[in-house]
Amino acid sequence: MKRRTIGVESLMARPAKALAPVTAEPQPTPAGRLSRRALLASAGLGLGAAALSLPAGPAIAQSRSGASLGMPVRVSKERLDTLAAKFHAVFNEHTILPAFAADKHGAQVDVELRRLTTFTRVPETGERVKVTGLLALPAGHKGALPVVSWQHGTILSFDQVPSNLIKLADPNYEPSDNVDSLETLFNVQRLVGNGFGLIAADYLGKGPYRQGRGEAYAVKDATVQSCLDVLNAGLLALDHLALRKSALFLNGWSQGALNTQWLRQELQRRGVRVAASATQSPFNNLADSMRYWVSTRSGDGSTDSPYPKQPIWITPCVIVLLGSYRQYYGLTELFKTAIKPQHQALAEKYWSDYSMDATFNTSVPQPSDLLVDGFFDRFTHATNSRFLRRLAANSTTFWDYDAPMRFYYGLADEALPPSLVKMPLVADGRFSQGVAVTGASHRGTFLASLYGAGDVIGGASTVLELFKSAS
Repeated sequence: MKRRTIGVESLMARPAKALAPVTAEPQPTPAGRLSRRALLASAGLGLGAAALSLPAGPAIAQSRSGASLGMPVRVSKERLDTLAAKFHAVFNEHTILPAFAADKHGAQVDVELRRLTTFTRVPETGERVKVTGLLALPAGHKGALPVVSWQHGTILSFDQVPSNLIKLADPNYEPSDNVDSLETLFNVQRLVGNGFGLIAADYLGKGPYRQGRGEAYAVKDATVQSCLDVLNAGLLALDHLALRKSALFLNGWSQGALNTQWLRQELQRRGVRVAASATQSPFNNLADSMRYWVSTRSGDGSTDSPYPKQPIWITPCVIVLLGSYRQYYGLTELFKTAIKPQHQALAEKYWSDYSMDATFNTSVPQPSDLLVDGFFDRFTHATNSRFLRRLAANSTTFWDYDAPMRFYYGLADEALPPSLVKMPLVADGRFSQGVAVTGASHRGTFLASLYGAGDVIGGASTVLELFKSAS
């Protein structure tokens, strides 16, 4: 089974700490002292709008947080366009969009990529964990710029993360599907290449400091906390690069769309202004989404037939979801109570190594055959009931947004039928807007949000156009 980027998918348990040493990758950078005002501002990210408006200051030095900022990796606009054109064809499933055209979609400036390293406190367990992320900036920019917090989709690997784009430091490095975060590459080319800053968390259980930790897939508080801490580190880093945020935007696809909604809602609770947000293939009601994944029927009756069948990659997604909830919510018996006995060994192995080897590929069950009989029809076990209550509590469906929130959804999305997107469009207030993407698969929906036009996105604007209009 081919590995690919897909996805469903805290609150700050305590104030974020100041960004500490700027260490280089691979060489150390010169260090100075953080300004007192910057230290005070960084200590309160999310507690008010002022915390997201950091002052200019000198180079970042050692501090107690242990965070660091890597050396810049410069990528030319021509190289970005070449890579975007190459992988545009990979994501353009069913050929719903014209080919990439540099005159229409090209980057306007070179970009600089840096790896962020910081710490987060896991609300569910109290652990302090090192996490990483990506800071991407228009090369040579000074002063104010709009900043996007990007939340990536599901990756069925441990290291296919945004910050690994620093591998482009090697001019001969060729990114590839299922190895690199191509969705992040698209965001960098389209947004950063057109004047936006971008900050992206790698997430818990991902990246170079995973150290055997399982990920927090669709685990709300841990996810929000780690995204806030990486966002805080990135915004503080801007201060020491002679930059400042002029406006904040959020963007996320699939699991990242869920994470974007959580993050948006938490920032609104804290009074932090977000100019506009966009999501692609947005999961909302998690219990209903999982029910759809393991259903024996495809589609939902609201779209033209035949509707795409649930793909086999849904099965490892469900295993990861169960493993995450078992670990972070203490549902220790969940694999035994939720998964059929004949599939439990396979699930345990996959949760431990994410290996899609020959044995896994020949024995992986269809999504509809993974769970115990009656899982969604009747009481099967108290642990299963607790799991479903957790899913329901972590859903994002009902919220009154105070700024534009865009939901792009595909009309042929194999992981998310249109009916599961409808409720937020009517319940989330006057700033909620849906964009139906004609003929779009899961990947096609994401691609169209950045490069689509005309009837494919119903005459709506792209993410770039939406963010520019709100800047």
